[in-house]
Amino acid sequence: MDANEIEEEEFGFSRNYFLAKEVGSSRKKSARKLSEIDLVDEEELREVATTIEPKHEKEVNDLINRYKSLYSEWLFVLRFPFPILYYSDRCGFALLMYGFGSKKALIEDFATRSLTEYSVVVVNGYLQSINLKQVVITLAELLWDQLKLRQKTTSRNLSKSQQPFNPRSMDELLAFLDKPDLEDECFVCIVVHNIDGPGLRDSDCQQCLASIAACSHVRMVASIDHVNAPLLWDKKMVHTQFNWYWSHVPTFAPYKVEAMFFPFILAHGGTAQSVKTASIVLQSLTPNAQNVFKVLAEHQLAHSDEEGMPINNLYTTCRERFLVSSQVTLNSHLTEFKDHELIKTKRNSDGQDCLYIPLTNEALQKLIAEII
Repeated sequence: MDANEIEEEEFGFSRNYFLAKEVGSSRKKSARKLSEIDLVDEEELREVATTIEPKHEKEVNDLINRYKSLYSEWLFVLRFPFPILYYSDRCGFALLMYGFGSKKALIEDFATRSLTEYSVVVVNGYLQSINLKQVVITLAELLWDQLKLRQKTTSRNLSKSQQPFNPRSMDELLAFLDKPDLEDECFVCIVVHNIDGPGLRDSDCQQCLASIAACSHVRMVASIDHVNAPLLWDKKMVHTQFNWYWSHVPTFAPYKVEAMFFPFILAHGGTAQSVKTASIVLQSLTPNAQNVFKVLAEHQLAHSDEEGMPINNLYTTCRERFLVSSQVTLNSHLTEFKDHELIKTKRNSDGQDCLYIPLTNEALQKLIAEII
């Protein structure tokens, strides 16, 4: 084939290509718009989803029971030191669960059965926002409590200056959790559901979690679900700080709790969904925190014409009911509520900072009935 034939063939191909595009573009286009789609109420859609019958229940149960036989191995990995080849002289591993299906129930069952001797802090990474500073404060306080119990059985005295408290910086708190001269057998556990969740995906949060995991008196158990989750970490974080012990545990369980915080496609939210989401968050908090929230909710229902409840009034009421012992304790609960967007703050006409719950009275009544 000579150059002219090649050129003619290429021209013919190009001409046919553009003719085809013109014919295709001349076809009648649909006049339907996405905004015209009739969306289903999200609560109704979720109720329908719950009626779907699970399949292969026997096989799934056998699979879960097989994972439960690994509890002793996982505990050994967390508790006892291991040589870390050439990456670091740090001892111990952090457990990382991966595989298709929700691992929330499996990890919590492991913590309930195997970590009974130690204090456990649970972080729900599937929430939209998480206060990691408060998590570190809680870990430090729990470790301090363990040390005080050990002090009663030994002659060792703890310096009051070691006691962690809210005003301390993250570096000071992490230094306390990594203090080399503390009791070797004293450590606290942190369980992070969905460490790759939307509220933890930024680099600052991941670096903070890596620093927590690297502390000598902290043991971490976490789960991932996103296929690109390992891209969140660099080599140092993986091998020196987290030091993951990867465990493949596909449970094939539905993401019921995790999915509550993400809207369904082709569904719009409603009052019932807001109540359900708030109820799930509150059930994960302590009874005292739930009662503090209930005090605020009851005040809002009784004074619906007001702009909110002043923080000082809330503290006085909670103190009288023995729900909090100090303003610091109340602030800890309020921070938790704000992180989960259960409450908001606004300034009233007198210049006072007031708290209010962004729900209608009807939704608030339903929520109180659910948490009682």
